[in-house]
Amino acid sequence: MEKLNNKKGNGLALLPFAIFVLVYLLSGIILQIKGTEMAFYQFPAPIAAVIGIIFAFIITKGSLDDKFHMFIQGCGDDNIIIMCIIYLLAGGFSSVSNAMGGVEATVNLGLTLIPARYITVGIFIIAAFISISTGTSVGTIVAVSPIAVELVSKAGLNLSLVLGALVGGAMFGDNLSIISDTTIAATRTQGVSMRDKFRANLGFALPAALVTIILLLIFGKPLSTPETQEYTFNIIKVIPYIFVLIAALAGVNVFVVLTGGIIVSGAIGLYYGNFTLLEFAQETYSGFTGMFDIFLLSLLTGGLANMVSKGGGLNWLLYKINRKIRGKKSAELGISALVALTDAATANNTIAIIVSGQLAKEISKEHKIDPRKTASLLDTFSCVMQGLIPYGAQLLIAGSSTQGLVSPVQIVPYMWYPFILVIFAIISILTPFGNRYLRKNPWNFEENKVSH
Repeated sequence: MEKLNNKKGNGLALLPFAIFVLVYLLSGIILQIKGTEMAFYQFPAPIAAVIGIIFAFIITKGSLDDKFHMFIQGCGDDNIIIMCIIYLLAGGFSSVSNAMGGVEATVNLGLTLIPARYITVGIFIIAAFISISTGTSVGTIVAVSPIAVELVSKAGLNLSLVLGALVGGAMFGDNLSIISDTTIAATRTQGVSMRDKFRANLGFALPAALVTIILLLIFGKPLSTPETQEYTFNIIKVIPYIFVLIAALAGVNVFVVLTGGIIVSGAIGLYYGNFTLLEFAQETYSGFTGMFDIFLLSLLTGGLANMVSKGGGLNWLLYKINRKIRGKKSAELGISALVALTDAATANNTIAIIVSGQLAKEISKEHKIDPRKTASLLDTFSCVMQGLIPYGAQLLIAGSSTQGLVSPVQIVPYMWYPFILVIFAIISILTPFGNRYLRKNPWNFEENKVSH
């Protein structure tokens, strides 16, 4: 069979995908110029995808029925459907856990355990734990930023530094969380388990976090130690997050993990009277509907990607990229750059992974890159870029929490964790550092599974 990188394909077939990204990007830029708040999140991404799909139907050869079949085949791909169901369950778990007081209990637990003189590093650690537990960096920043701003005013700290620590910790958790939409997208597009991706990712993410903690301990000392406050929390309400994390790392099926998490959170909420049985059902459904945008976008981009691929667009892009690639390391760097640039264009790390995932998978197959490493690079570099762009939701929300005292641009230089993570991720590409798990459990390319 002819190798993929020898098939020149058809560059014109990529036009619908380019239109999708350009519509999304240009709408954000125009609204930003007009001064619209959260400009890059006003134009619905699924509508941008629909515009791209319309163009795909226009330029793709064949009958209308053939085009619909091609589109529906992409929407109904096993990985796309599995990814969408996981999104729904993750949304349900986050919604129910938050409603029963899990996020508040986790924040207060962290503030109680961490001494006041370690506020800055404490904010980083609390944000990391909440984000890895709940799977949302945005939700973490919304929950913790008011507390962080209040503590900064009492301790005489650099507000930009503390917010940088907060967003950095949130991105650490977003990158590694088992129930994060970025993890779901990265693992499903590459066909690997969440546990394996977590372990592969941890090899370079954990050292980056430890270096960040050391720097925050040195440079994040408060001028004055604020008065110790008493934060109330119920340790029982933290249990669902611990359950989900441990069960996922133990290799339990992700559907069982998330369904179990919803049931555990629901049982705790019912016991403490946080909601009735009917309200529990409503909160679960609210979590489902809260994932509607990313659910619909995944279906639409799955269909669009299949049309682009059948039209030869993927082969054309592979041909062009492979001409620049000189080996496995440059292929990994290319995948990293691809998803980072896509995130810069879309201001959404999950969309960036969905858009880049199929191409990254083909590059990985061509150059024998362990798919667990590819999944970790997709997640890592999308999260890095998302944490550094001042028009991304994370920095916009962090800046807005200060009532105009600090702008998102002023926080960027203090985003130490993403900068350090990039360094460690590139080292893991160029050297054996951070790849211990992959070396101990090599991937069998012939059988497409882990060899033990």
